[in-house]
Amino acid sequence: MKIVSLKKIKLGDDSSLLAYLADLEAHFREREPGVLAFVPEEGRFERLRRDAHVLMNQYPDPAKRPGLFGIPVGVKDIFHVDEFITRAGSEVPADLLRGAEAESVRILKAAGVLIMGKTVTTEFAYFAPGPTRNPHNLRHTPGGSSSGSAAAVGAGLCPLALGTQTIGSIIRPAAYSGVVGYKPTYERISRAGVIPLSPSLDHIGAFSVDVSGVALAADVLVKGWDSSVVRARSGLPQLGIPNGEYLEYATSEGHDHFWANCNRLREAGFVIKSISTMLDYDAICTRHNLLLAAEAARVHTQWFSEHKDCYHAKTVELIERGQTIAGDDLVRARYGREELRCALHGMMDANQIDLWISPSATGVAPQGLESTGDPVMNLLWTHGGLPTIGMPSGKSSDGLYFGLQLAARFGNDELLFAWASEIEKVL
Repeated sequence: MKIVSLKKIKLGDDSSLLAYLADLEAHFREREPGVLAFVPEEGRFERLRRDAHVLMNQYPDPAKRPGLFGIPVGVKDIFHVDEFITRAGSEVPADLLRGAEAESVRILKAAGVLIMGKTVTTEFAYFAPGPTRNPHNLRHTPGGSSSGSAAAVGAGLCPLALGTQTIGSIIRPAAYSGVVGYKPTYERISRAGVIPLSPSLDHIGAFSVDVSGVALAADVLVKGWDSSVVRARSGLPQLGIPNGEYLEYATSEGHDHFWANCNRLREAGFVIKSISTMLDYDAICTRHNLLLAAEAARVHTQWFSEHKDCYHAKTVELIERGQTIAGDDLVRARYGREELRCALHGMMDANQIDLWISPSATGVAPQGLESTGDPVMNLLWTHGGLPTIGMPSGKSSDGLYFGLQLAARFGNDELLFAWASEIEKVL
């Protein structure tokens, strides 16, 4: 089955939808046993066909069908979905994790999607990995915590998937899996109905194979989305590279690839400025990780006190560390998000740039499944709540993907998409 852009999938009539599901089922049977992107489900495609018939009966006139009619969507298993169990990649009793259906899922259903199923997540969206493998090399990680969602799209198992990011859990796995990931401005997509990790840092986002596919999801999911901004924007953005301590976290291979892409963009007419940010990046990382741990400990207070033995050691360490953090330190860490945002905006003003560009990850996906990779390249933009898009930017000699990360001003998600489309053409 050829993996195509979501924008090119046409399911307007009943026969095309059923034929698409038949092709997808054959592809799923071939790829999913190796990739393991989805939480197992008996009779998945029988259910999907039943759901498709319900949808067709609900919208009998093809001319009046909603924009995402019939599109199968993978949903990270920390989102509550009616008639699906939420396990959050954990051994904590599922009955304790129940909740009302996620608002993002409800909105997508109203736009006509079919729920392909739950995708694998690391435990409670932290670092303890699940079984999912990189779709381009099964010996390598797909990244995390939205492991299954990124790998599912990368393997062509569904054209759209939902994920979350608290440090780098959308943009990093998107890079490793060779797809486009979108993390919106903080809270422009509702977090309601999603098990939190750190409410001050959690973002809801999406994966697809290209920018236009993710834009279709953003159009319905993002609060106050103004598609006229995307259509009306003309001209190329001025790009800024956050040079200095931040870029030093990239591997030598990742660093070289990033600068080669910058040269390609310059040759295509983009103005790129190297900006010395003068940020204490280690201090930002420390503050972010303090905030994450403190809030995770508070989220899990009851579950952890009763079921500590059900938690993975990595999650236990996070929660126990968070339990030691004082309330005053937590308040200061929360305030630091706005300080960083203002600093980044100030540097954009001073240097007259529209977008920050940086590597999506330190390099290509590491070998092995014990780790989901380092999210350090994503933390800066997540902490500031800035909207980001990560896109494939080339491959290594062994066929693994690199990614380029774009970050816009807080609230400028629509402009980010317009400019990302121009950059995608070059890459």
